[in-house]
Amino acid sequence: MQNNIGDNIKKRRLKLGLSQEGFAQKSGVKYTTLTKIESGVIKTPSVLIAAKIAKGLAISIEELIK
Repeated sequence: MQNNIGDNIKKRRLKLGLSQEGFAQKSGVKYTTLTKIESGVIKTPSVLIAAKIAKGLAISIEELIK
């Protein structure tokens, strides 16, 4: 996965009007994990985490990693 996945998540999350905490609850991804991905600490989340995030954003994993 590309290093800009965190930026993609943040842009799409904000477009939906969701806070990090709200999106963490919606997607089922731990808040700390989400913040680490968005900040670039975690550059390649597991497929399971990426799938949960994509589902929470109502997009495909492919769109998430573009």
